[in-house]
Amino acid sequence: MKKLTLLLLFLGFGYGASAQIEIGLMVSPTISSNRFIAEDKYNFERESNKLRLGVGVIADYFFAQNYAFSTGLVYRSKGSEISYNYTRIDNGGTSTTIAGQDDIAIQYIELPLTLKLFTNEIAPATILYFQVGGSLNTKVAAKVNDKKVIDSEKTAKRFNVFEADVMLGGGTEFQFGESTKLFAGLTYHRGLSDIDNKYYSEKLGDKNISLKNNGVSIDVGVKF
Repeated sequence: MKKLTLLLLFLGFGYGASAQIEIGLMVSPTISSNRFIAEDKYNFERESNKLRLGVGVIADYFFAQNYAFSTGLVYRSKGSEISYNYTRIDNGGTSTTIAGQDDIAIQYIELPLTLKLFTNEIAPATILYFQVGGSLNTKVAAKVNDKKVIDSEKTAKRFNVFEADVMLGGGTEFQFGESTKLFAGLTYHRGLSDIDNKYYSEKLGDKNISLKNNGVSIDVGVKF
């Protein structure tokens, strides 16, 4: 048993010594939108996409020459301008119209959990990378129509605290000097979880309504 433990420790230390970690800073402006799961009668529409900002720290942990586990902490704003319009008719024939137009802006701290695949050099000091995985996100703030409070209620309460999404992307890295790398790429973020904390479902009287984030980011940064 002792020999097995020593062997595992030796292999662990050897693997840690051979692995390489690259830490970097990233700026990630995002074209953000929302998508809906709801019946047509509610007339949900995306009025416009919004340009939101993301900034953060990333870390690429190489477990082989061309493969890395990529993570980090990223502050990112999401959301777009949406509208809905629903006319409800009760048993007495009285109609009630429920309508609104909301400019949603939700700020998250993201924890990416992705795999990066790197090519060999396609040109001097230039390689391509492809990224796939997801992220676990925690809401830190939110505004609706640029307001934190509407009708004596904090607008942040309209949205769930946690969100999960899938990430697919790719880009190019450029080597400058011995350890400095510049990178630029595109990433598609597709929300997997409902961000509506029962606000729209209760307002329209349908528990099957859900709202999810979508976005495409331009990722630019430097690694050391």
